[in-house]
Amino acid sequence: MRILLVGGGGREHAIGEALIKGGAELYVVSKHKNPGLARIAREYGLAKETDISKIVEFAKKWGVELAFIGPEAPLEAGIVNALEEEGVPAVGPTREAARLETNKAWAREFMERNKIPGRKLFRVFDDIEEMKAWIDEYGRPVVVKPLGLTGGKGVKVVGYQLRDNEEAKAYAEQLIKKDGKVLIEERTDGVEFTFQVFSDGKKVYPMPLAQDYPHAYENDEGPITGGMGSYSCPNHLLPFVTNEDWEKALETLQKTIDAMRKEGYPYKGILYGQFMLSKDGPVIIEYNARFGDPEAINVLSILEDNLVEIAQGIIDENLKNVRFANKATVVKYIAPQGYPVNPVRGVKVEINEEAIEEEGAKLIFASIDESYTLLGSRALAVVGIADSVEEAEKIAESAVKHVKGPIFYRRDVGTKESIEKRIRIMKELGKEFKPNSC
Repeated sequence: MRILLVGGGGREHAIGEALIKGGAELYVVSKHKNPGLARIAREYGLAKETDISKIVEFAKKWGVELAFIGPEAPLEAGIVNALEEEGVPAVGPTREAARLETNKAWAREFMERNKIPGRKLFRVFDDIEEMKAWIDEYGRPVVVKPLGLTGGKGVKVVGYQLRDNEEAKAYAEQLIKKDGKVLIEERTDGVEFTFQVFSDGKKVYPMPLAQDYPHAYENDEGPITGGMGSYSCPNHLLPFVTNEDWEKALETLQKTIDAMRKEGYPYKGILYGQFMLSKDGPVIIEYNARFGDPEAINVLSILEDNLVEIAQGIIDENLKNVRFANKATVVKYIAPQGYPVNPVRGVKVEINEEAIEEEGAKLIFASIDESYTLLGSRALAVVGIADSVEEAEKIAESAVKHVKGPIFYRRDVGTKESIEKRIRIMKELGKEFKPNSC
């Protein structure tokens, strides 16, 4: 089957590898030529992922039978709508359904009117004085969010990026002046986790849970980034997530799909719930309308079923159960020095791919070109797969030394100490549970 993949990051390299494994003839369009995808693609077109007319032109030229959309920006731009108008079905939500990610205020209002479990207290403001008065009256720590896409970098939380509600008001005022509106939410304390599901518009089919490391620096310090790594466990849970928590989070995602269908925006593709596990259970922080990056790399590395058949099942609305191996995964992203504030660009790195393979690790290409020149964002990911997270982390860690250049990464991704820290946070919040083995 001729399949068009849109996007050229690490997430898309992982998707492309899985599609090829499923028997696809792969065609790719992205803004730069991903070296990993270039090796496996039949044809490669260069265009901005939001240049919808250009992507449709490539799709028609190549005669593709199906499209798989990687990043969020083209979903917001209506790529699925445009491809479907040309008779090319796509794995990904329409522009209207993608509002779950692309319009945070719409998503919160949607949750409220459909009584989706796991929702948070929120308010949307376009008036600066009203916003300040509400925050004063609320009196507890808040979260300030831009309404649109932020690449994981625009949300600020009192007690973390903001010292107090006075700083929150100042940041919210900036956003109102810039965007016209701002979303203010209650702060929920706990530990975040990622729950991704496939959806054919009717049912959700769960993937293994993963935990992302969104801070740039070790010990969860520094600015929030697109994610410096992630891990998943062989039992597909996480050490601090109980079966009951898992069921509640799954119910949130299934009820979301049910409500989208009821409202006339059937959601087909990948739905990613970013949850905060509070002492009272999972609370949804935000939806994403596509695979996570790096979390896609975790789950697709252990996918046992055929991704081409899964894609077809999503489009035909008859998806069956999806199986994953009972293996642990650890993904460590390698980024240019200075990332994300002032990253090195235009400098080449040395990659010993053979040595990485000998370590038992898998290499994923992201923001790097075919001459191995750094493009300014997360450049490469190394993946360890094993029977335990401890073993998988050792494999990933041992592979990093085979990349030389002005780079850095988080050594603590997937380590026993970092996972125990998350268990400790939940226990300090008063949650009673027996940690899962990982």
